[in-house]
Amino acid sequence: MSSPIWKPNESQILNANVTKFISFVNQERGLKLSNYWDLHQFSIDHSDNFWRMCADYCGAVGDFSGPERVGESMVDTQWFPEAKLNFAETMLSRRDEKDAIVFRGENKIELRLSFSDLYLQVAKVQSHMRSCGVGPGDRVAAFLPNHPAAIIGMLATTSIGAIWSSCSPDFGKQGVLDRFGQIEPKMIFVVDGYYYNGKAHDTIERVKSFLDELPSVEKVVMIEYIQTYTGDIENCSTLLEITSNLPDKEVEFKQVPFDHPLYILYSSGTTGAPKCIVHGHGGTLLQHLKEQQLHADIRKDDRVFYFTTCSWMMWNWLVSALASKATVMLYDGSPFYPGAKALWDFAEAEKFTLFGTSAKYIEALQKVGFSPKSGRNLEALRGMASTGSPLSAEGYDFVYSEIKDDLHLASISGGTDIVSCFVLGVPTLPVYRGEIQAPGLGMDVQVWNDEGESVRQERGELICAQSFPSRPVFFWRDEGGQKYYSAYYEHFEGVWAHGDFAEITKNGGVVIYGRSDAVLNPGGVRIGTAEIYRQVDKIEAVLESIVIGQEWKNDVRVVLFVKMREGQELTDSLIQEIKLVIRTECTPRHVPAKILEVGDIPRTKSGKIVEISVRDIVHGLEIKNKESLANPEALEFFKNREELLSI
Repeated sequence: MSSPIWKPNESQILNANVTKFISFVNQERGLKLSNYWDLHQFSIDHSDNFWRMCADYCGAVGDFSGPERVGESMVDTQWFPEAKLNFAETMLSRRDEKDAIVFRGENKIELRLSFSDLYLQVAKVQSHMRSCGVGPGDRVAAFLPNHPAAIIGMLATTSIGAIWSSCSPDFGKQGVLDRFGQIEPKMIFVVDGYYYNGKAHDTIERVKSFLDELPSVEKVVMIEYIQTYTGDIENCSTLLEITSNLPDKEVEFKQVPFDHPLYILYSSGTTGAPKCIVHGHGGTLLQHLKEQQLHADIRKDDRVFYFTTCSWMMWNWLVSALASKATVMLYDGSPFYPGAKALWDFAEAEKFTLFGTSAKYIEALQKVGFSPKSGRNLEALRGMASTGSPLSAEGYDFVYSEIKDDLHLASISGGTDIVSCFVLGVPTLPVYRGEIQAPGLGMDVQVWNDEGESVRQERGELICAQSFPSRPVFFWRDEGGQKYYSAYYEHFEGVWAHGDFAEITKNGGVVIYGRSDAVLNPGGVRIGTAEIYRQVDKIEAVLESIVIGQEWKNDVRVVLFVKMREGQELTDSLIQEIKLVIRTECTPRHVPAKILEVGDIPRTKSGKIVEISVRDIVHGLEIKNKESLANPEALEFFKNREELLSI
């Protein structure tokens, strides 16, 4: 067995929330669970009891009386069918003068809200929304940066029992309409602009253009962020007017069923219109409380940061830290403005206890040679989380050598589909290079081969064999639920197949090799794209890369595209170097048949590279929803490449 790169000490284990939760379960059930793996097995064998205990221990506000679940199969299971609660009530349960939200908009804007301030502002916005006729089940959309206003609007919306759905202001008109046009919002929160790379980007004309094509919108709330709004949008109030002019009030929390819609999130939509994925009050609350308190070890007064936008489910995850009475740290703009130090100066100044980001960001720090620990006091930082794509083993090395050597590093993986994680960190377990530590509590995560057999130390499909509370409630406009069923349950009948190509290791951890639909298949051998990226990342001259399988002579050949560092070029000798590294560290099957240079790599707005879109463009297929991409113009680098027409 390989040696861990980090192990918790005795004090860290003793003081971890999950250790205290094990004692709680033992006391309640008269058991003798001794470690995380015992607890995980209990959470699978007795999942009904487990989720009720999570609600009790983690401080979920609501009436959870009645049965924990009904229904025989995973597909028809209902969790807590008699429960009544409101997501926002747990989120607003703390009301003192300590920081609830600390915000930085690059180096332009700083804001701070106490828990008391947050509650009062939510109450006023809720009052305004009620006066506008917003009620349970109505949709409220948001075209907003990662700003405190988004949290205020979300909590006001969900406190009423209305449904919140957001996207970031870098979306173009069509991208907004592709999403909000499907859900027909009654009210929308918008912004006059945003800052990125030190520049102000005005969005007023774009807002006017998409409002013209959203006839369902009756009222608009404007956030004056860059101060360009001139008051010329019909039926529009500014957030400042609402919070300044209305008297102080109490928030009225509408009690709703466990599965009452809370959020509508969107699939990436690069192969068609994005799917509108609906998540419920109870499932989202319990899953986030469990993940944040028991896996991320978030405690009262912690200061929790995740670099995200309002278009990524990590925003929904981040703001839930309020439910654990922690402070939410928000940053909007470029993470490299005015340099790589931006987020780390913020972390030091505000004493972050958890720093969350994407694997792409960690790799970018490596590429520019920036050491966050140099000249900084990061003593408060106990944990770091990474998601968005698999974190390479070298990424683990970088975190422990250049950020902090006494840190719980958690690579996590799940997604928009469950607004949470299947596999993630455990603060009482050792960390192994390149491995996600463990399946989440209450998540019966397995890897199945093509025959539907559960396997270990063998690659296959990541599945979840039992129901869990944060499954989507339904897809919007999916009469009969056929799209929902086919998205998750058709691959293996009645069992959730997540679409990740994965392996359970001898340590009990998990390695994600990439999306199943992007897996390469040369000569019938399945290869995860992450395996190749890990090797290419070692090549100093290459900034980033993307790999696909090209259909060729009744087989599939591997094609690697690379974006070079400034001042570097893709020479024949460098191509041979790349091939040698891949052949030596992987297998001859992994070696690309072609390595080609491109000017840019297309990504979604949450930073994920889009292998399927590149594969489609190479094969001459139409990309139906370019608006989901942050840089759709990059697809042109892959179109009609003459090099791909020959051996």
